[in-house]
Amino acid sequence: MPNTLLLQLIKEVMEDGEVKHAVRMDLLAIMERDPACTRFIDPFLYYKGFHALQGYRVAHALWNQNRRPLAYFLQAQISKELQVDIHPNAKIGAGTFIDHATGVVIGETAVLGDNVSLLHQVTLGGSGLRDGDRHPKIGDGVLIGAGATLVGDIDVGEGAQVGA
Repeated sequence: MPNTLLLQLIKEVMEDGEVKHAVRMDLLAIMERDPACTRFIDPFLYYKGFHALQGYRVAHALWNQNRRPLAYFLQAQISKELQVDIHPNAKIGAGTFIDHATGVVIGETAVLGDNVSLLHQVTLGGSGLRDGDRHPKIGDGVLIGAGATLVGDIDVGEGAQVGA
């Protein structure tokens, strides 16, 4: 995919007010929850969790525009380059923080509320047994610790902390 086309896609998505809000809240989440982050520029430059999440937001917009092959292509590139695999149909709220990010997997019917924090090696996986909702639903303000694997259509309530 030519860089100019990718840049145009990103610009189109970032014009949406809801996406702009989510990006701002994602940045604030990093500043508030990661003591190692002392400048707003750092996530843009160095944080692959932030990069993967914003790439997902573009892929999700493409998915919702029924441009699914392009959404899958972007997902595949993010997975290949950043080792973070977020299905473009997953629903992720604003203020999400993916710390370190390596090995994070978020499945197709997963739903994450606002202000969710995920550490590395988190899997929100499907039951694999049926169609429909088959991935976890994560409430607002949840922290999911490193290496945690949540499988199937389960609900994790608001403010919960999940360890591996």
